[in-house]
Amino acid sequence: MSVLPGPLRPAAVRVLRSRDPAEPHRVATPLELLTDLCFVVAVSRAAATLHHDAAAQHLATGLPEYALAFFAIWWTWLNFTWFASAYDNDDVVYRLLTILQILGSLVLAAGVPHLFEHPTTVIIGYLIMRIALVVQWLRAARHDPARRRTCRRYAVGILIVQAAWVGALLVPLAERLPVFLLLIVADLAVPVIAERAGPTSWHAHHVAERYSLFFIIVLGEVILSSADGISEALGADDAERGHLAAVIVGGVLIVFSVWWLYFSRPAAAVLERGRGAGRGWHYLWGFGHYLIFASAAAVGAGLAARVDHWTAVGLHEGEGAPDSGLGSALLLSGAVAVLLAGIWFFQVRGHDPGPRTAVPFGVAVLAVLAAAFTPFPEVLTGVVCAGLLAVEIVVAGLAPDGEAD
Repeated sequence: MSVLPGPLRPAAVRVLRSRDPAEPHRVATPLELLTDLCFVVAVSRAAATLHHDAAAQHLATGLPEYALAFFAIWWTWLNFTWFASAYDNDDVVYRLLTILQILGSLVLAAGVPHLFEHPTTVIIGYLIMRIALVVQWLRAARHDPARRRTCRRYAVGILIVQAAWVGALLVPLAERLPVFLLLIVADLAVPVIAERAGPTSWHAHHVAERYSLFFIIVLGEVILSSADGISEALGADDAERGHLAAVIVGGVLIVFSVWWLYFSRPAAAVLERGRGAGRGWHYLWGFGHYLIFASAAAVGAGLAARVDHWTAVGLHEGEGAPDSGLGSALLLSGAVAVLLAGIWFFQVRGHDPGPRTAVPFGVAVLAVLAAAFTPFPEVLTGVVCAGLLAVEIVVAGLAPDGEAD
């Protein structure tokens, strides 16, 4: 994937016209890559919080908090990505508003560890990001008469839902989760309602590349967890080194396999076909990647929790609380299972929905879940992922010409 450099001296203000959805050689810009790196700071913070919850055996409360925090991060990234695909003009105003969204992501990241008890910081960060996006949509409404109603619907819808998020600060702690879930549904409804006034001109190949780049960056967080295992092994005794080696080997197998599986079938062609058929597949594909991204980041938290288990360090150390390791094993296996299911449904199924892909992926998901109850779940999970990859390589090679392209 090549990245074309943007102009060193962008115009102060340009007309924010809709871009050509068939524009050749459309690739991610340096500003988009910078945005991804800043957003992944928030992803890393959310995954680290989940890791600590797993180490302290608080997954019952940690998982909902992680899921909600990740939604706020991912949803803002998603909205920026699809808007930029349709309207990026790279003028100074556009860059400044994008930097404002980056600032909001960092504020949000600071509040992730205490989301439910003290959600003010997260909601302020979310507000900063959303206000910047509203201004972008209003600029687009002014300069794109053909899609003015669509742009205004986006702006008004985001403002209404964001006002509700701010009002949620007044909700008692015990009632926040259902209120937050309701607001998530409202957030998801905004693009669907807005696009009924006329679809925006997003670029299928550009969107697919943006998602793939973000997936790679999230996988980098998983690799970091494996690197932490190596660091721990350097100072461990012989017995611990063997256990930590299992985490390292399993982590490498998982990351390499899911990376290959994700990119085994290109998504752009399926996205383009879905737009042409008018079936709203791009909504399902775009929104559904929440499962892929969130579970991929959770894999890193699971590997880090397994390192804690084998080295007897973590938040529960010294408190006399027994650690069977089952919680960390379930976190790792569950995250990988969701990730594999998401890769099949959103990346592979569009090219080959039949049993020759559904059966191997289904068997792998069940095997990964069962691995949580074995002595070395990280190794067995990695072996299952590698085995699934081998099957997918064979199946993709047997596909008729064009089916796997």
